[in-house]
Amino acid sequence: MPVKVGFRMKEVLLESREDKAQFYLPERCIGCGSCVQVCPKGELIIGSVGAVARDLIDKDFIEKRASGACVFCALCARVCPTGALEIKVAGTAEKDESYLSVAQKPTAVNDKCVHCGLCVEVCPQACIEIDDRHLAEDGSLKMEGKTLIDLDRCVHCGWCAQVCPTGAITFEKPFSGEFSRDDCICQACGTCVDTCPANALFNRDWKIGEIVEKVTHRKEACIYCGACAQACPVRAITVHKTAILPEMKGKKALEKKLSQATPLPTLTSVLRTDEEACLGCGNCVIACPVNALSDPHLAAGHLNDLEEKPLLEVLNGAVRVVNQEVCGSCATCSMICPANAIWLVRREVT
Repeated sequence: MPVKVGFRMKEVLLESREDKAQFYLPERCIGCGSCVQVCPKGELIIGSVGAVARDLIDKDFIEKRASGACVFCALCARVCPTGALEIKVAGTAEKDESYLSVAQKPTAVNDKCVHCGLCVEVCPQACIEIDDRHLAEDGSLKMEGKTLIDLDRCVHCGWCAQVCPTGAITFEKPFSGEFSRDDCICQACGTCVDTCPANALFNRDWKIGEIVEKVTHRKEACIYCGACAQACPVRAITVHKTAILPEMKGKKALEKKLSQATPLPTLTSVLRTDEEACLGCGNCVIACPVNALSDPHLAAGHLNDLEEKPLLEVLNGAVRVVNQEVCGSCATCSMICPANAIWLVRREVT
């Protein structure tokens, strides 16, 4: 199987003790929060998933508390579907069949591949490429080359296998699960669409008079990681992992932990505003999903008809943060601001 060799990934040392160390590889992390869900000590923190996915805040998906309560049980690293967490003993990373990222069958290309490039076009992680693609010189109407998959970035969603005209690609998803979204709560902010590592969520086009859901779910592409639920600023999405699909050691214990309710993301960001730069247009106030959920009139643009807003308001011609604690860290406000007068910064969590 041709495999593309990726660049050396950044390693973040989260904690070390004696001969053990816990490392985080942010380039591999998809913000699913599985590690947070299984940690028995509550040492790992996930937050600002939407803003991180949108590259609108300078931080990583995952942080660690400084309490020193970690027992290096490695459950977080074992359940991570992408290998974004590592436990090293005496400088060597533990990698065996008790780790999901190791036990999972790699997405692979066989000799049936005709190097047509469809997989390259649909891959949501842009981790497939065709090297040395050229017309065959044996007189046949064939393309030759090497189809390479960067397994450091692959999330095993199966898009490539679905579009392959020759059935040359095999894959195995990490989880099976259930996805649900409350259309009455959803504010169509697009945070889940921007966050999904598998491009399993999208906004459909509609015809005049047609009623469609605000966000459409592609079941075949979904890996049920839960990143969308972590990113949703109004908690309109629920993802329940029903099983770990690869055969791995100790998976029943991990499945039991994953069946429990997922902790809500921690508020790991703070809104900052620039009153001098602010135009007072109110775009952020209207677009804010938390604000929009509070009253449909505000969501429809009636900025001045409501005296109270839960998160953002315009006061004396400038935006003001009403209550930082209800922010969903999606950064929709900063995306719509025409003057760069509102943004998110990292919030220290102890």
